[in-house]
Amino acid sequence: MVLNVRARGAVLLSLLLSTLPIDGGVARAMTGKKDADYEWLEDLQGEKSLAWVRQQNDRSLKELRATPTYEGFKSEALKILQAKDKLAFGVIEGSHVYNFWQDADHVRGIWRRTSWDAYARGKPEWETMLDIDALGAKEGKSYVYGGSQCLAPTYQRCLVRLSEGGSDASSYREFDTATKSFVEGGFTLPASKSSLAWIDTDRVLLNTALEASTQTDSGYPMEVRIWKRGESWKTSPVLLKGEKSDVAVDGYGVHDQGQMFNFVARALSFYTAEIHYLKGEKLIKLPLPVDVEVKGLYRGQMLLSNRSPIESYPAGALLSVDLADMVAKGKPTYQLVFAPTSRQSLAGIDRGLDYVYVRILDEVRSKVMRFSYEKDKSGQGWVNEALPLEDKGTISLVSVDEWTNRLLLSYEDFIVPESLYAMDGKERTKQLIAQVPARFQSNGLVIRQEFATSKDGTKVPYFLVHRQGIELKGQNPTLLYGYGGFEVSMQPSYAEVRGKLWFERGGVFALANIRGGGEFGPTWHQAALQEHRQRAFDDFAAVAEDLIKKKITSPAHLGIQGGSNGGLLMGASFTQRPDLFGAVICQVPLLDMLRYHKLLAGASWVAEYGSPDDPRMADVIRRYSPFQNLDEKKTYPEVFFVTSTKDDRVHPGHARKMAARMADLKKPFLYYENIEGGHSASADLVQAAERAALEYSYLWLKLSGKGPVGQPKVAP
Repeated sequence: MVLNVRARGAVLLSLLLSTLPIDGGVARAMTGKKDADYEWLEDLQGEKSLAWVRQQNDRSLKELRATPTYEGFKSEALKILQAKDKLAFGVIEGSHVYNFWQDADHVRGIWRRTSWDAYARGKPEWETMLDIDALGAKEGKSYVYGGSQCLAPTYQRCLVRLSEGGSDASSYREFDTATKSFVEGGFTLPASKSSLAWIDTDRVLLNTALEASTQTDSGYPMEVRIWKRGESWKTSPVLLKGEKSDVAVDGYGVHDQGQMFNFVARALSFYTAEIHYLKGEKLIKLPLPVDVEVKGLYRGQMLLSNRSPIESYPAGALLSVDLADMVAKGKPTYQLVFAPTSRQSLAGIDRGLDYVYVRILDEVRSKVMRFSYEKDKSGQGWVNEALPLEDKGTISLVSVDEWTNRLLLSYEDFIVPESLYAMDGKERTKQLIAQVPARFQSNGLVIRQEFATSKDGTKVPYFLVHRQGIELKGQNPTLLYGYGGFEVSMQPSYAEVRGKLWFERGGVFALANIRGGGEFGPTWHQAALQEHRQRAFDDFAAVAEDLIKKKITSPAHLGIQGGSNGGLLMGASFTQRPDLFGAVICQVPLLDMLRYHKLLAGASWVAEYGSPDDPRMADVIRRYSPFQNLDEKKTYPEVFFVTSTKDDRVHPGHARKMAARMADLKKPFLYYENIEGGHSASADLVQAAERAALEYSYLWLKLSGKGPVGQPKVAP
């Protein structure tokens, strides 16, 4: 989820690449192969494509499993991941706290609950609701738990989501927490990208993608139906139907003052949506700008965040609108709840009984404000105060009970293990429930926030974690992580496995807060949208060059890592600046950006990247798309591609085609495609430990100075 400043020679190189013929790309000119010659690798389960995958897996796994660190790393990672003294993060539902738990005895996990009183005392007495391992064994399925949605206020009936192998396509089953069993004849859906949301005990909103005719071009639901218990979904009335070009149509429910309020969002793009309110049997389109994001309801006030200025309110603010008044008058009257500074952003909003809790990033560090809507001299208005919490790292609102003033929150940073607290939101008092034991030796580790200067002069912050007193001779093995897209903010976190396999052995870690992310609100994100995407890559390169300039590391000892949109960042970084890096971990990546919109959920990301069907945007995209910009004349580090056959969000064809083209160009790479695992590339804890061992063994091999840096074997 990262960036850096270019040297003069690199600037000239980028200008040269931008003048290359736009219909073929560098690689085509060198190999004679067209982009389309690799499309057979997009066949997910095809015999030919899977044979290629297995060949690459066998070759790469044999090499990485033979490294001296692999077995020890896997054992250490598995011990951490399967530890029984992990924090049991829970969701407050009535008098219980529900938790999903995985360990050595429950590889796929158990869904369980305990009383609030026992949980808050740190002495939970767990009661198993659903054993995913046992269910999978009974039904012969590779189930992965995807969460549950229980109907308040009793929380007896729940909609449980399960997927096979961790894919986004999931099945739903109604579950009874009193009998601890699935409801016979209850609401049930086969695997798809459909979803359900409660209206009441006998009705749900069905967001259906069950058939091709009900799917958008992105594969998400195109229509919302009101589905009554005992009826066929096919005969249920359609509440709203969108267009094929929409991202999705999504119905959902929100509680306020003991009532359920239902809404339907018709997502026109990833960042724009029409919001409809279900009042009785009537669906009312609300007169709101399409780029606002609904954050919830509080005492009749609809909470909104705006991506562009509204009236006198800046982009990225938190606003409120009286829902009933807006419906009656046909227009909204906005009130300001909170306006972040240029160095702040909204990071999370949850509603309790008496307060709205707003998590704010301030210079990429967390703080939480408590807001209430009260009468004042002018009539009504919002008042706030900060909660007394640590503000040096990351605070998470784990669960906020909308029926009481109870909440759960956690704190962590790079070297401080996660701590879980129960808080009385009214009294602002908290008590420690539990803290993760230290998983690695952190004595002597230092956390710094540094700034790099990007190509256009923008100051780009990044976090740096290293041992105190490290030698500044450019020889420290350093891992730089980045993302830079979709308003996602990279924040400090206690990475247990990274700490054990990287920090404890002297590795340096850098986390880049590049443009495209949400660290500083909508303007920071929008600065790298569509035709400005190159700014994210420049920012990442700037951080890399700053690390090198300060002699923390050097190209031979600098590795980079990122997944999904961060995988695109990795691809663009090593194709544009291969001179900067000694190792690249490219996870579940987007790489063929001229076809991303035609693969799986890719059409939903046009608002982020622009459409390759638009000639103007196609020209922009072609200049950075990694798959089109591989060059036979360049020397690349040996890239490690990690993906999953079961990833139905980012098509594994991106990684497959990139690797295949590199093979044709006789460029070195390693490749691991998990046959299951979904977008996380890991379906259970054993697979997660395996992946960690592979990745960190690769990094130490390449960056420690003891491996064949720059001279790896060429892939077949």
